[in-house]
Amino acid sequence: MSFNPQAHPWGDWKPNSNHTAVTREWSFESFGLAMVFLNRVADIAHAHDHHPDIRNVYNRVQLTLSTHDAGGLTERDARLAQAIDALLLTPSAPSGPTVSEQARCFIPYPTVLVSHRSTGPLSGLTFAAKDLFHVAGYPTGGGQPFVLARSGIKSRNAVTVQKLLDAGARFVGKVVTDELAFSMNGQNAHFGNPVNGAAPDRITGGSSSGSASAVSNSLCDFALGTDTGGSVRAPANHCGLYGLRPTHGRVSLEGALDLSPSFDTCGWFTRDIGTFSRVADVLLGADAQSLPNRIRLLMPTDIWGLLHADVRTALEPALGRLTRAHGQPQALDGFFGDFDALYWAFRFIQGREAWATDGDLISRYQPPLGPSVKERFEWSRKVTDEQVSQSWLIRSELTQRLSDLLGDDGVLVMPTMPDAAPLISQPESELENYRNSAVRMLCVSGLTGLPQLSMPLAQRHGAPLGLSLLGPKGRDRSLIRLAEAL
Repeated sequence: MSFNPQAHPWGDWKPNSNHTAVTREWSFESFGLAMVFLNRVADIAHAHDHHPDIRNVYNRVQLTLSTHDAGGLTERDARLAQAIDALLLTPSAPSGPTVSEQARCFIPYPTVLVSHRSTGPLSGLTFAAKDLFHVAGYPTGGGQPFVLARSGIKSRNAVTVQKLLDAGARFVGKVVTDELAFSMNGQNAHFGNPVNGAAPDRITGGSSSGSASAVSNSLCDFALGTDTGGSVRAPANHCGLYGLRPTHGRVSLEGALDLSPSFDTCGWFTRDIGTFSRVADVLLGADAQSLPNRIRLLMPTDIWGLLHADVRTALEPALGRLTRAHGQPQALDGFFGDFDALYWAFRFIQGREAWATDGDLISRYQPPLGPSVKERFEWSRKVTDEQVSQSWLIRSELTQRLSDLLGDDGVLVMPTMPDAAPLISQPESELENYRNSAVRMLCVSGLTGLPQLSMPLAQRHGAPLGLSLLGPKGRDRSLIRLAEAL
């Protein structure tokens, strides 16, 4: 970490007489250059928190500005930032496992600088991206070694990743996804099982397992995930986070790997609603039509009836908070009817689309697939045209009925999942049973394409438990405002 001013043509860099890493002071000829320096140090500190010198720089660096030019960044500032990185990216032997390493959520790709704006609505926030999103300078592995081997290094960012960078957020790494995003347990046979920061003895949920782990372990401020059958909502429930499955198609998935395109959505996680709202302002913008000030809260008794009595009891305080803020929910009896029919409609359509997405890879290369994932794809291969056709009829009917029910002011209040996260020690058969029970709740938003927000408002056995709001199409930002009022 020593600095030799003669080794770099930086006429405007003026280190003080003390060149130690932890107390170095700098002066800069422009405010813009000072901001470049501070952002680069922060980038590297988050990406290399195993390096004690860099962590000290981040925590204790002192800046002295020779001028306070408000002109912002110059092209020369950007060039100098590259030299700053060369100075600071000095490898050091790890001193022991860090929180990041213990959480097992980041893919250990070689670090690449991902540029971002130094100012913007997300300035000061850090984010990670599920390893389905393309990030320039990185491969995209999809949680599967053969996909990683065929990926190559990406030259462009996914649209949503770029949007966050342009808003000032700093990218700190790519995180584990369940294999090919076709799981809900947060377990990957090839890349490991990220740790649930809220309940380390329980699964994170998936497939956005690394995203939820990174946020729940406070390794970044927010993280991108995807939700096909529950892959944002389930980890949000399990890890005590806010998580949104947005209106289908509202947040771009251009530049991300598919699983089941008619269900796939891009969501995100945060620990607090304030940060969640800041990200929402960037990714969602304003609703074309907002929910009115007076809404109809609807409590579907058939969904609540799927819960064990102890789980309903655990959610009662959260319902009380919601009632105080937004009024008493109205009981909605028997609306959804046959959950088995909805479950299979979702499964058949998802299976057909998943095989269309990944079947060629599996058939041609026969990659090793983890437990349950292999069986799930084998089942998907056998889905028939008749099954898919009948499922689309069920899907269309439900979408129309629920849209008519909600109108412009209706919001469903429902549990996010059947219970808190299962214990890691539970056998695979019990995890699969839990998953199948969860799909019966989660498939409502998936089949209809409507937005669902999971809020970390309850606990059971000391583990988080989520309560959800499901609203009309395109009212995503309005749902978040309802959560803000709590």
